[in-house]
Amino acid sequence: MAARDREVSTNFDADSERSARPSLATLAKYLGLSVAAISRVLNQTPEAAAFPKATQDRIFAAARHFNYRPNAVARSLRRGRSMTIGVLVPEISDGYTTLVLSGLEQGLLQAGYVYFLISHHHRPEIIERSQSLLMERSVDGVVAIDTILPWHMQLPTVSISCPDKQEGVTNIVLNHRRAAELAFGHLIGLGHKRIAIIKGQEFSSDTVPRWQAVRHAAAKAGLTLDPRLITQLEGDAPSHEPGYFAAKRLMASDAPFTALFTFNDVSAIGAIRALREAGLRIPQDVSVVGFDDIQSAAFQNPGLTTVRQPLRTMGMLAAETIVRQITSPGEHSPGKNLLIDPEFVVRESTCPPPPARKRKRKVSASKH
Repeated sequence: MAARDREVSTNFDADSERSARPSLATLAKYLGLSVAAISRVLNQTPEAAAFPKATQDRIFAAARHFNYRPNAVARSLRRGRSMTIGVLVPEISDGYTTLVLSGLEQGLLQAGYVYFLISHHHRPEIIERSQSLLMERSVDGVVAIDTILPWHMQLPTVSISCPDKQEGVTNIVLNHRRAAELAFGHLIGLGHKRIAIIKGQEFSSDTVPRWQAVRHAAAKAGLTLDPRLITQLEGDAPSHEPGYFAAKRLMASDAPFTALFTFNDVSAIGAIRALREAGLRIPQDVSVVGFDDIQSAAFQNPGLTTVRQPLRTMGMLAAETIVRQITSPGEHSPGKNLLIDPEFVVRESTCPPPPARKRKRKVSASKH
């Protein structure tokens, strides 16, 4: 270690120094090291690796002893960055959002960033106000999850599940066409022809592209979708209720179906409750396929067959992309789509349909 890092002070009153606001100079005086050396270790710069582990441990121990906290404002001014990211989400609920956030958070923390989180509940005025608020907070970039931004922020911006191209925004989007083909291929392969569909809410940015993908997959398989077997989630509650009431509307149409493909796992769980209340067995009478593969999907009874969106991976990819755009702005061109392929997970909520003759007798009996 350089000689300047070994300068030891002889008159050091630890108690009086601890009572004042500690600084790097306080630690340097206490440890007999230079301010530059301590700064490199505490900030874990590449040069910190040159110091022995014992020295690094002493520095961190001294920082804890004096309750030293770096001046975030001064540090951000030196770096020219605030090391913060603004994140916009519709709401925080079990399922999609929490899984994406877990991956995003992990990626940002690994890169040394923290984030401001704003839930807008699909209210345009809150989204627009939030954009201004994040600009005022001097965030280095923005990640918008299932959120269409009304204006371009002149900041590195990454969106997740926003298929509409926006100026200067890199979008991470699922391959919906592939997802629908996987779901229909599975159900048709089991022998299902009467397939009901629950579409997403109108405000969800995934609703239109996923519905277009469903229509494409059905046409490709030579399957005609019965308009009576198509319904849509209503309301903005991030719960099982929209799926529950959507399934009730399907059954009220009196059009028979042997399989149900839902917009997400949360609505699938609600739909299964409604089907069971009507005396139908899952999957013996109606097979159900969800979408997302949330953490509880495997623990339903029966386990939910579903299209798996790699949500944590999409969150981590968003973190990596936004950090690259911030740190190397000239090397990465924004405004493109990053297409992510889904997987299909087969569990116990699907099986071949019941024999046609039994199905006909059941429908005939219900008419009389």
